Amino acid sequence: MDFDFSAEQLAIRDLARELFEKESPPSRLRELWSGAERDRSVWKALGQAGLLEITDPVDLVLVLEEAGRAALPEPIAETLAVAAPVLGEAGSDWLPRIASGEAIVAVQLGGAPFVVDAGDADLLLLERDGELHALPRDAFTATPVGSDDKARRLFAVDARPGAATALKGAAGVALDRGAAAVAAVLNGISMRMLDMTLEHVKVREQFGKPVGTFQAVKHKLATAHVRVESARAAAWYAAFAIGAGLPDRSLAASVAKVVAAEAEAIANAEALQCHGGIGFTWEHDLHMWMKRGNALEASFGTAAEHRARVAAHVLSEQTDA
Repeated sequence: MDFDFSAEQLAIRDLARELFEKESPPSRLRELWSGAERDRSVWKALGQAGLLEITDPVDLVLVLEEAGRAALPEPIAETLAVAAPVLGEAGSDWLPRIASGEAIVAVQLGGAPFVVDAGDADLLLLERDGELHALPRDAFTATPVGSDDKARRLFAVDARPGAATALKGAAGVALDRGAAAVAAVLNGISMRMLDMTLEHVKVREQFGKPVGTFQAVKHKLATAHVRVESARAAAWYAAFAIGAGLPDRSLAASVAKVVAAEAEAIANAEALQCHGGIGFTWEHDLHMWMKRGNALEASFGTAAEHRARVAAHVLSEQTDA
């Protein structure tokens, strides 16, 4: 059995990396941090490239890693990994509009207090009392709230769901998809922070030597690298389990989110430690990835919440035995 990604999947990853680097360079992130308006042309460019047609979790997982690597300020995880499958299962006619880059979908699940990009969304996928609802723009209002990551805009939503907006589909499965997707994005963020740090320690000198030659620095980066690579494998399996509808998909999604959030927190801390104070200054790009990682650690459930899900699963199996 071949457990590797196909040549086509790797080619899609390379396409995504090239496009994200072109459409979302650090200079654009800085503009958004400074209050620039959202440019929908970026979302349309993703649609023109065919990336917004991808809904299979395994095909999507490497694209989501690249979104994290670029700190892409677009709701690609929410729209493609969560909303598109739900809408597809419900027979919605929104999928062509999403695929073309015409429509953006915001997502609010699991009691999340704020919604990413709701102010720019054409549709809101909402969970209320365990039911999923799809609300068009005239059925909800979005009020901006402050965010530590100013390129990832948050909104408080006042929604008016009803019988006409209800969808078929389990909210728990949607949450699994979101957790697994954000795990992949977190892994991409971690990889980018480690890449930045590796380049920095090669040129930053102390006592006449690059600091990357010091054993303590090597240990820090090696430990973070191992944790991130393990988290990537967990996210890949979660994507496979969800796509195949395996019985352990919820468990796999929770494990992926826990280990990705923990690996990102380690990579975040070690990257800052190895950069020193410059890593958190406005002049250096690292802080934008650090902020994005911090923001996503709690997205679609915190590590503590997902540990509780894992514990409940383990205890349930012991009781059944």
